[in-house]
Amino acid sequence: MNHLAHALLAGDDEGLRLGGVLGDFVRGAPDPALPASVRAGIALHRAIDGYTDRHAEVLAARALFPPPYRRYAGIALDMWFDHCLARDFARWSPVPLQVFSQELRAQLDRQAALLPATAHRFVRYMQANDLPAGYAEPEMLGRALAGIGQRLQRDNPLDRMLPVLQALDAPLQARFDAFFPQLQRFAQAWRP
Repeated sequence: MNHLAHALLAGDDEGLRLGGVLGDFVRGAPDPALPASVRAGIALHRAIDGYTDRHAEVLAARALFPPPYRRYAGIALDMWFDHCLARDFARWSPVPLQVFSQELRAQLDRQAALLPATAHRFVRYMQANDLPAGYAEPEMLGRALAGIGQRLQRDNPLDRMLPVLQALDAPLQARFDAFFPQLQRFAQAWRP
């Protein structure tokens, strides 16, 4: 799952939500100076990632990708599942997507002092691209995948992944629809 899902699955607690977003920017043990709820959010982020990577629906979704895309299916699915979540956000949250997105960015601004240096650039990128609400638009998703591909050290097809994802939309949506309610229950049970 990507930033939108992690923020939503963290629930209403701002510390958990901040940790959920920061999970991709913190390697190893979180800084003990961080508030306990933020450290718990990072742990929740990691638990969600582990649950997602092992889930039968996600494994079946990965198997849909042809070579050479299958090797990068995990990255693409994280992004595409945020796209599925964003384009039907009212199904999953009582808060409208645009409001949720603006509130998340405002929280990141308020708590900028808690962000690791690696996250500051991403927060600026979020602001400039109306993320995570922007994930509802396929074009934004394509740009984001290309950007991730540029940061990877080896050659990869991420900049060509959007048409593959769009061609697989119906089966990927079905996998997401089966998977996400289970992930919601997992995250809800995990949260303190």
